[in-house]
Amino acid sequence: MEENKGREEIYSKRVRAGKRTYFFDVKATRSNDYYLTITESKKRYKDEGHYYEKHKIFLYKEDFNKFVEALNECVDHVKEELMPDYDYARIEDNDLDDELSWE
Repeated sequence: MEENKGREEIYSKRVRAGKRTYFFDVKATRSNDYYLTITESKKRYKDEGHYYEKHKIFLYKEDFNKFVEALNECVDHVKEELMPDYDYARIEDNDLDDELSWE
């Protein structure tokens, strides 16, 4: 895959979320250092076909703790302060048409 540019993928996790899919990929640099890429992929339609719009974040090990802390703080704020009555445990059915394949 051209995108890796010599980087080895160590671990990968896919999360389907409605019309979006998130990919969490642990990768290694040539010097055996590790980082995480988070990719949001969304199926878009144009003229006679479709394409995948992708957005990517690179997260480096020295930022893991700060990132997780901020993410948890924001999620907790929404869950506890803004939408405490929402059932976050419910599972939504995804249409088979929304399934994404990583091309």
